[in-house]
Amino acid sequence: MTAQGVEALLVGAGPGDPNLLTLAGAAALSRADVVVYDYLANPALLAHAPQDAERVYVGKKGFSEHVTQRQINELLVQRARDLAARGGGVLVRLKGGDPFVFGRGGEEALALAEAGFPCPIVPGVTSGVAAPAFAGIPVTHRGLASSVTFVTGSEDPTKAETAVDWSGIAHGADTLCFYMGVRNLPVIARRLMEAGRSADTPVSLVRWGTTPMQEVLAGTLATIAERAAAVGFKAPAIIVVGAVAALRERLAWYEPGPLAGTTVAVTRTRAQASGLTERLRALGASVIELPVISIAAPSSFSGVDSCIERLAGYRFVVFTSANGVKAFFERLVLAGLDARALACARIAAIGPATAAELAERGIVADLVPGEFRAEAVADLLIEAGLTDGDWVLVPRALEARDVLPRMLRACGARVDVVPVYRTVPPSRASAEPALASLIAGEADAVTFTSSSTVRNFVGLVRDVAPNPVEVLERLDFYSIGPITTTTARDESLRIAAQAEAYTIDGLVEAIVKHRASCVNET
Repeated sequence: MTAQGVEALLVGAGPGDPNLLTLAGAAALSRADVVVYDYLANPALLAHAPQDAERVYVGKKGFSEHVTQRQINELLVQRARDLAARGGGVLVRLKGGDPFVFGRGGEEALALAEAGFPCPIVPGVTSGVAAPAFAGIPVTHRGLASSVTFVTGSEDPTKAETAVDWSGIAHGADTLCFYMGVRNLPVIARRLMEAGRSADTPVSLVRWGTTPMQEVLAGTLATIAERAAAVGFKAPAIIVVGAVAALRERLAWYEPGPLAGTTVAVTRTRAQASGLTERLRALGASVIELPVISIAAPSSFSGVDSCIERLAGYRFVVFTSANGVKAFFERLVLAGLDARALACARIAAIGPATAAELAERGIVADLVPGEFRAEAVADLLIEAGLTDGDWVLVPRALEARDVLPRMLRACGARVDVVPVYRTVPPSRASAEPALASLIAGEADAVTFTSSSTVRNFVGLVRDVAPNPVEVLERLDFYSIGPITTTTARDESLRIAAQAEAYTIDGLVEAIVKHRASCVNET
């Protein structure tokens, strides 16, 4: 549904776990020109949006909202008008949970419709069902609960007249699920008991349900407010009242993992971040994807194209990264060739990721060193019989170190080093939402997989953060290998741990071991 060339959509972001975004929601984000989101929408979902999409944060936090609802409505209308003035586009309002379940989505849809922008709704998984499920609490259960009521818990407690029918709620459903009610928990419990609900009724609070930060606190109507105050239990949380809350003792299933409570910023390119992100999330970490490098074409392909014309003359071809493999084969295909053009050469790969990229193209690397860095590749070629006068082709990044070609030339080899790609900083706009989260203290750790990720990350922080030294000093940094570690230390960063095996799996293992040692020390 479009008006003035603008498609405006309200998209439910789901309850927190990024895997619970609907397929329709992901599809909408993939087409977005502008995404307006708040703090209950997992920032990881922004990865579904195009890199050049505008991302607008309207960080409402319940009673301490940073942006008023009226301001959000006005902003949505203005962004829609801006898109119309540019000839059209897609505006996505990304809202936590379901837009029409205590999300004030109706107000936003009306504001857009009244401004001439009718707004389709993409429903989301609501936290009132999902959070209890992740806590082992079914909101309905044969013999215990055949009805459930969803209630807003954020009514102003100072109001003289309540709009909530407490007597009707107390007796009208077996299970009650209160949204946004942590601040008013004492009032909610008291009024339910005053309305006749038993003081012994089981109650569970589920904070940040479905995420690695999930916490559950159990009690009864008589005890839950005091227990919550004693442990400093905070929003956002769902309050579940009813006999089903007691089933958690038998049905609890969700175990966040060894990295629960840790938020890691991943600095790889957006295209490459997913593997590391998935591994970290599987271990319970929250992940902020902060791609600080993008892959771009070199200023000219004349060097590699010339080498491709005489591939038969090379005894060795050395690939030092998966990106190098991809870029080289793109030029090979454009020349009307395929993997058979490499038949005369022995193929070396600097590590398993590079070897896997070659395997995708039907090539099994002849040489893969046990230590994944340039020096080890050079040693391996020498062991494999590299002799004086041999031709070696090294297609790689423009910014790579000179160690490998220098060592090979010292052995008498004739080496052609040709840039097939370069790494560049991403657009400032695409990095800002994740960078803002990191600067605000929402990350504990940062991963580095290359020297360029180190340099670009430090540059971004120094450009954007009001106090970059404070930001860089409070974070733990994890490095994939010694070259990256050296670069980080040159930038005065403290490396908490370095991978023993210079791979993504090795990096993840280093993070897990270090975080475990920190826990044991405390």
